[in-house]
Amino acid sequence: MSNAQLEKQELLETTRTLLSQHSFADLLRQLRQVLQRQQLADHVTLVLFDLHSERVSFHGLDAQRQPVIYQDETLLANGPVSRLRQSPLPQRWQSEDLHARYPQINALALYLPFNQYCLMPLHAGGSLIGGCELLRSSSQPFSDASLVQLQTLMELVALAVEQIRLREQAENRQRQLCHERDDYRVLVDVTNAVLSKLDLDDLIGEISTEIHRFFKIDAISMVLCVDKTDRVTIYSTHYLQDDVVERQQYSVALAGTLSEQVMQSGEMLLLNLKHSDRLSAYERQLFDLWQDQIQTLCLLPLVFGNKTLGVLKLAQCQPDNFNAANLRVLQQIAERIAIAVDNALAYQEISRLKESLVHENLYLTEQINGNNPDFGEIVGRSVVMSAVLKQVEMVAKSDCSVLILGETGTGKELIARAIHNLSERRDQRMVKMNCAVMPTGLLESDLFGHEKGSFTGATNQRMGRFELADKGTLFLDEVGEIPVELQPKLLRVLQEREFERVGGNKVISVDVRLIAATNRDLQQMVADREFRSDLFYRLNVFPIVIPPLRERPEDIPQLVKFLTYKNRASDEVHHRQHSGGDAAPAESNALAGQCARAGECHRTGSIADAWHGT
Repeated sequence: MSNAQLEKQELLETTRTLLSQHSFADLLRQLRQVLQRQQLADHVTLVLFDLHSERVSFHGLDAQRQPVIYQDETLLANGPVSRLRQSPLPQRWQSEDLHARYPQINALALYLPFNQYCLMPLHAGGSLIGGCELLRSSSQPFSDASLVQLQTLMELVALAVEQIRLREQAENRQRQLCHERDDYRVLVDVTNAVLSKLDLDDLIGEISTEIHRFFKIDAISMVLCVDKTDRVTIYSTHYLQDDVVERQQYSVALAGTLSEQVMQSGEMLLLNLKHSDRLSAYERQLFDLWQDQIQTLCLLPLVFGNKTLGVLKLAQCQPDNFNAANLRVLQQIAERIAIAVDNALAYQEISRLKESLVHENLYLTEQINGNNPDFGEIVGRSVVMSAVLKQVEMVAKSDCSVLILGETGTGKELIARAIHNLSERRDQRMVKMNCAVMPTGLLESDLFGHEKGSFTGATNQRMGRFELADKGTLFLDEVGEIPVELQPKLLRVLQEREFERVGGNKVISVDVRLIAATNRDLQQMVADREFRSDLFYRLNVFPIVIPPLRERPEDIPQLVKFLTYKNRASDEVHHRQHSGGDAAPAESNALAGQCARAGECHRTGSIADAWHGT
């Protein structure tokens, strides 16, 4: 085989070898072997231009033949490669001259030791794509003949470089498509999961589950402006372990928090938190969770239409979770969560209004059936009763608590209703509750309401009497029967006008005027430690004592007549057609004699009912 044939065969082998490489490091390893075999150079590096920017990248091998990559637009662009842009011709340097001319390149220590340096331009598709740096350990300079051999080899190198770049672009595009597909799948799964939930608690639980499942984020919080106040409700979920989840719900002031900053700007906030940072109390809880580790915190605004509903707050010790791709998906997820939260809040408000209307109908019906203006059903003009009615007129004009004292059946509810009807709250509801007939276990729920799932049988959220009486009056009969363990919660409502439902953490504010009544000696109960003294003083702001009938016998005839006529009102027409008149005075007098011995209104009513029946 002739030398020409051998050279042709070697060129084909070299071409096949160089063009089959998949990375710049593999290309440099093979190219180095070719150069050493042909005794053209001992080491080789590539300095490549970016086709879409001014960036310059360096690719080389260290002493262990491991890849070395460096990018610096300023230093590399001002090195020998900068002359290629002006004059794309080979450059030959001795090491001393090169280091003296470009000391900043020498300071980078990118090159293995050498004596002779040659920079060959690389062209592809008619454009300059960079250069190939050839290094010799010997002192023999690069000859013109060497440059001719290198020129042919550089054409193959340029083709190999372009092929590797095209392959990398294709692989990057494929990875991008795979990521977009995965992101789309995550987005669809999360969207389907959250938009199907109308209950706010279920929605928040589903959001936490999905975000933890897809992004491995361990601390997930929803900061929601449920009410139009300066406070927000925090729904937090912490994954301490895969099977250990801690959930909390609490209310905090919005002012001065990172959430306030995000809600005002409407922009995502990403930052690293250190223990020394100035944070609000609830934001420092992350350090209790992860000790003193630095946390990466991501806050995303929940905006629907022109409403900012709150903030989705995500925290993790590993900052890699918040890379650009994940942040892009999380922003899209936050947009869909905002829609779901708006739906859930609307559903919650509709449910609340529906329940409120049901209860309002019940209490309005009760009011219509039992409500007469002023003192309509209060009968009696004795001196003691006149004094009671003057007290009613006096206290009705204020908004203070009233404690009505009197024996059973003396008409305490009528006095309470008269106070309400004469007050500024007359156009609002008066809600009443008898604490003696309510089982102890249900008394708290009936007074303050309960959240869904707070106890067995609590299948729905329920409003309590205080919420129903908001802006109106709450009448608590037999208040002395309230258990001692429930009295602090009642005291808090009277002092601060706020409370939480059973099983809930949301603070509910109300404006309620409280009227209490009892037939027990509360002062003695305080002495016996059966009733809190501070609650007693809160209730006993304006006491009204109702005297029994036996202490005001002059009111009995009038009461008997009223009850008799009331009982006969349902069949008044029939009575007039057959008797031609009203009850005889003698009948009333006889009835009054029995009532005087009865001594209280309920028994008087029963006697009147008996007379009416006969």
